[in-house]
Amino acid sequence: MNLKNVLILSVLYCLSFQSIFAQSKIESFLTPSDTLNIKRQNTVIVTEAALASATLIGLNQIWYADYSRSNFHFINDNNEWLQMDKVGHFYSAYHLGRFGAEALNWSGANSKKQLIYGAGIGFAFLAAVEVLDGYSSEWGASSGDIIANTTGTALYVSQELLWKEQRITPKFSFHTTQYANQRPDKLGTSLNEQILKDYNGQTYWLSVNLHSFAKETKIPKWLNVAFGYGADGMLTGNLQNDNLALAQNPKRFRQFYLSFDLNLTKIETKSHFLKTIFSVFNTIKIPAPTLEYSANKGLKGHLLYF
Repeated sequence: MNLKNVLILSVLYCLSFQSIFAQSKIESFLTPSDTLNIKRQNTVIVTEAALASATLIGLNQIWYADYSRSNFHFINDNNEWLQMDKVGHFYSAYHLGRFGAEALNWSGANSKKQLIYGAGIGFAFLAAVEVLDGYSSEWGASSGDIIANTTGTALYVSQELLWKEQRITPKFSFHTTQYANQRPDKLGTSLNEQILKDYNGQTYWLSVNLHSFAKETKIPKWLNVAFGYGADGMLTGNLQNDNLALAQNPKRFRQFYLSFDLNLTKIETKSHFLKTIFSVFNTIKIPAPTLEYSANKGLKGHLLYF
């Protein structure tokens, strides 16, 4: 073996050792504490408070600064976007609460603190956004949003209290549509904007873990069935108040879906790094064969739907 090969193998050995050491440090960091770790708990509280404050300050400067202020007021927007925005609030509140609870679980906090302070962080943050809306003359606080936020948080908390596990998980999928090009000001110009604004391409799911409801069977622990909701034909929130949207596309309709899904958190692994990755990506519905029903198109099958 010549000197060059020795050097190459030596470098590879060192890199492998460093990689294993780094992975070991990551594993140790991500492993939840068995008992309350005050340092970790303080880190969670400070980090969440800082992120929430920075986000709200950013929203106030970027989103609301261009519009005049008003006295705090409510608006009734419950009929807009065929309630897709409300389902989005439900989804966001659930997962913000879930991440908050899991962060406190990592610190070793007890289940009561996880549910009260962890799961409550999503509701508190979205409630603060409603306050900002309420003081903006362009928008206003929405009772429908508040109800959706409450329902999303309640879904997480109730499952923990009832089953001590999450058997039903809200998920999200998105595909681009033709409507964004027709109304880019409303539905977004870039892909990032369209994911947030183009409700025609969004689908929200309730993904149900089958094994959790039939533990004595041989159903794989990771197999889910998912029930989805979407809408199509929307160029603006309220059709009746937008003559241009009415002229361009007068038909808007709801869509209902049935599909298979994976519960990534049920995949068995000893790696806490992988468990963390699986927890993050368990917010997204995987592409799978899907049945779609709508009053406009009837029953339709998709080989893969996302």
